[in-house]
Amino acid sequence: MGEMAMSFAALAGFVVGAVAVLVYRNQIEVPNRGENTDDGETGALPQGVASVLAVLPSSAVVLDAHDRVLRASSAARAFGLVKGDRLMAAELLALARQVRRDGEIRESEIDVAGHKFGQEVTNFAVRVAPLGSHGQVLVLAEDQTERRRVEAVRRDFVANVSHELKTPVGALSLLAETIQDAADDPEAVTRFAGRMQHEAARLTYLVQDLITLSRIQGAEPIPTPGQVAIDEAVHDAIDHCNTKAIAKDITLVAGGTEGLRIWGDDELLVTALRNLISNAIAYSPEHTRVVVSARPAGDSVEISVSDQGIGIPEESLERIFERFFRVDAARSRATGGTGLGLAIVKHVAVAHAGEVSVWSKEGSGSTFTMRLPAFGGSAVPLQRPLEAANG
Repeated sequence: MGEMAMSFAALAGFVVGAVAVLVYRNQIEVPNRGENTDDGETGALPQGVASVLAVLPSSAVVLDAHDRVLRASSAARAFGLVKGDRLMAAELLALARQVRRDGEIRESEIDVAGHKFGQEVTNFAVRVAPLGSHGQVLVLAEDQTERRRVEAVRRDFVANVSHELKTPVGALSLLAETIQDAADDPEAVTRFAGRMQHEAARLTYLVQDLITLSRIQGAEPIPTPGQVAIDEAVHDAIDHCNTKAIAKDITLVAGGTEGLRIWGDDELLVTALRNLISNAIAYSPEHTRVVVSARPAGDSVEISVSDQGIGIPEESLERIFERFFRVDAARSRATGGTGLGLAIVKHVAVAHAGEVSVWSKEGSGSTFTMRLPAFGGSAVPLQRPLEAANG
């Protein structure tokens, strides 16, 4: 089950051993309790076992010789493994009976219908061991649903990166061969060289976005935060996108409240805004406007990018911030998009202890809004110097 499962098995082994020692000591120190107080017969836990189980982070259940629950941790009940004095997971009950019959410790993985935090299915790594000599059984279950989800995301990410890199790399290889074969045709060489430049640029953008995403997706604090002027960040982002906008006769407009500031990284903020503006241009028809505006919002600053584009289908709104997710894959690749832009925007917002949201309607355009903590805890516009105001 991997490194995580090995760690869990080691912990479970330690617990089983500790409990066994407690049982043994309990039986040696008090050998003559009488028939009515024998732990195995009355179904009581050996002395000290409950204290050990109470400190376990995983779900822990102790069954008596008749499959009744003697002790269950709060986690076991929260996940729905135990109800009343019954163990609800049939697979676990079957394992417990096998362990009781032959005394061998067993490990497995089971899926249980979700009972916690809206999960549909919870996956557990389980370890079942005999406890004492009167048919009691200890069941330990470790929730590994989140670990499995992270592994699935990682696999998808690697597969997507491989696919995205394969396309421009393959195209460059093919174009290089074509140029070699057409060495005597200057016009063809010029045409194919232009295509190679296009594919090389696409590859460069993808690598740059991957580097940016890997830099910020670890939820680590910004290494050197400072005071960031929103006006300057907006104008820098617009300057980066001006050429692309002019090509489609799209007007880029900066508006809203001037002089707002946040505490963060100006380069990351410009990167996020550049991605939002670039997306707005790519998915907008010619002769339209893209508006970037900022406004105070209590202890935060809201920066919005609005377009008059094609909009986003409602069923895609929840997924657009996923890496490599594209509403229109063909259009995205045709415009040179990497599928990472909105994921970068999301992680930039999170790195600044903020958030990003979207409003969109098909045929009416979209508005993406970043909400970031204001510098100094209050979104108060910075007053311009008197001489600048009078000038």
